[in-house]
Amino acid sequence: MLFWILAAFLTFVAAFAVLRPFAVRSTMSEDARAHDIEVYRDQLEEVERDAERGLIGQQEAEQARAEIGRRILRVSDTAGGHKEHLTSQRVTRLTAAIAVLAVPLVSWGLYVFTGSPGMPAQPLHARMTEEPAEAPIDELVARAETHLADNPDDVRGWQVLAPVYMRMGRFGDAQTALRNIMRLSGNTADMKAALGEAIVGSAQGMVTAEAEAVFQEALVLDPREPKARFFLGLARAQDGATDEARSLWREMLDDLPEASPWRSAVEQAMARSDGAAESGAGPSEDEVAAASDLSGADRQQMIEGMVAGLDEKLRENPADLDGWRRLIRSYMVLQRPEAAREALGRAVAAFGPEAPESDDLKGFAADLGVGIE
Repeated sequence: MLFWILAAFLTFVAAFAVLRPFAVRSTMSEDARAHDIEVYRDQLEEVERDAERGLIGQQEAEQARAEIGRRILRVSDTAGGHKEHLTSQRVTRLTAAIAVLAVPLVSWGLYVFTGSPGMPAQPLHARMTEEPAEAPIDELVARAETHLADNPDDVRGWQVLAPVYMRMGRFGDAQTALRNIMRLSGNTADMKAALGEAIVGSAQGMVTAEAEAVFQEALVLDPREPKARFFLGLARAQDGATDEARSLWREMLDDLPEASPWRSAVEQAMARSDGAAESGAGPSEDEVAAASDLSGADRQQMIEGMVAGLDEKLRENPADLDGWRRLIRSYMVLQRPEAAREALGRAVAAFGPEAPESDDLKGFAADLGVGIE
């Protein structure tokens, strides 16, 4: 009700502001014009008296009468024109009043017939609640997070949010959601495998020891769980055990149905492992990163030997730009920044300080925290 009162008041104020200029009246009144005519008549009588007394000549008297007559006629003409002007003003004011008042009347009338004046107000919070399909994904996630903050035991909410987090690349939040699902509904092989995948995502694609342990737990619950088997094979490939990885993947292919989407992923992984085995170019960044997460003197010795082999190949073929990138990154993963800096210096010397390859390597190394002194 308050809204309609304010709307009516504002409409009245706007209409008054528009109509006010049309309400200004002429300052000339009928009494003023009658007074002027009376004055001119007195002047005419005075001229007649002066002519009778002989104070002015007949010619001068005629001129005075003519002038006074012209003034009387002018005032009379003005009166007639003013009447016409007043009539025109009245028509103008009436037209303006109709036009100004018609706008709100027509608008309100159309709203009454086509609008919804009886609909209650829709605050922002209510709209967010009632129209989820039209909201952007970030807003939907924020709503779900707000709901789960107040209802942490809503397993359905966590089940909806976990895959969304994965698609958004929010792997840490995905781990929290998956752990809550298992807390509320129990451990299952697919949930364990999904948790392992989220841990791999957080490690930028590396199958860490923590992720491997989670995948092993998934296989305890279901030995045929495809996601866990695939990533365990990937872990062996990242460790440099290519033959073991391929063996795990071949066993997986034998168990997978023909229509399984995992078949394509396994075949691609095996093709990449073949290429890595034939190239002999040394360890990949992922292999070094995975191995550096594990302990043991033997593992460290193996990694050092692989990196040393890549270093030796680059001394023989210093034009391998990708090889220099892998070497610098490998040294940084192994926490040997001095060796990475020395490798960068040799690469720049090999390509030349002004070469585009040198600029590329300097930028790459700078992103890793390596610079030339």
